[in-house]
Amino acid sequence: MDCVLKLASQRAVVIFSKSTCCMCHAIKRLFYEQGVSPTVYELDELVNGREMERALVRLGCSGPTLPAVFVGGKLVGSSKNVLTLHIDGSLKKMLKDAGALWL
Repeated sequence: MDCVLKLASQRAVVIFSKSTCCMCHAIKRLFYEQGVSPTVYELDELVNGREMERALVRLGCSGPTLPAVFVGGKLVGSSKNVLTLHIDGSLKKMLKDAGALWL
């Protein structure tokens, strides 16, 4: 779990993903289209990916665990949480506060 938290705190936006997950792809595109360049960790391509996914569950990722999105080192959650924040407009403020957006 420490490894996940350390990685999540090193950049403004961090996404833990799987390369074969369609919702992971959609969430990554959402950030790219906002002008944000997230750091992405594809867990299915990492040696300790399964362990990291279990750590995400222990941190509170529920439902479909992935994608797991961190903004400013804080867990936002999975795609449902991210889309809710995007629709109500609060995601943009979070991104600005984290230094991921400048406008």
